[in-house]
Amino acid sequence: MNELSRAQIRDLMAQVLKNQDKELPAGDEAQLREIGFRSLDFSELALRVEDETGEELNFDAPGLRRIATVGDVLDFLVELQHQ
Repeated sequence: MNELSRAQIRDLMAQVLKNQDKELPAGDEAQLREIGFRSLDFSELALRVEDETGEELNFDAPGLRRIATVGDVLDFLVELQHQ
């Protein structure tokens, strides 16, 4: 499996936002609501990670509920790659 680094996932997240004419802030503490990153955007990002790694990510709704910041998204996706 090709594992993506936090920085690589951040780049993919920036691409998802750029496609909507939005910009990913430099800091990980930015709130997802404030930058307009929605659940559909998370799904697109997860699919991009799967495409890059060649592995399916398995996650459930309770895990997603704790995600509120850019850093939370990055931590969650890095963690999922280790399962």
